[in-house]
Amino acid sequence: MVWTDEMIRRLEELWAKGTSASVIGKELGVSKNAVIGKSRRLKLPARPSPIVRAGEKKKPATGTASKKKQRITDIIELTAHLCRWPFGNPDEEDFYFCGKAVVPGKPYCQEHSDIAYVAKSGSRDRAS
Repeated sequence: MVWTDEMIRRLEELWAKGTSASVIGKELGVSKNAVIGKSRRLKLPARPSPIVRAGEKKKPATGTASKKKQRITDIIELTAHLCRWPFGNPDEEDFYFCGKAVVPGKPYCQEHSDIAYVAKSGSRDRAS
């Protein structure tokens, strides 16, 4: 994988705006992991993992009420239409699930589906 000067410039620009690694990867035609690896080599500011952010207050979402976050603390409360993305450690009291409306056919909302499901950037030749 060769990073061109233009790709690096665009990576730095999108990273500074807070764009997720998976979205940056899609735009640049590389994997999320390639973006994360390059951002580390460039010593760009680190970002917290969405799984580790338990207890962190998130900015209120702008948009419709269906995107509003519901803090679901008990898996029994989760229905098929609520996001199952976990926050924190299940053994701790502040553990919860996202609870936003899911993308049809997936167990996560759009935000967490973008993190969990990354499109392949190309096929691998297994004939060798």
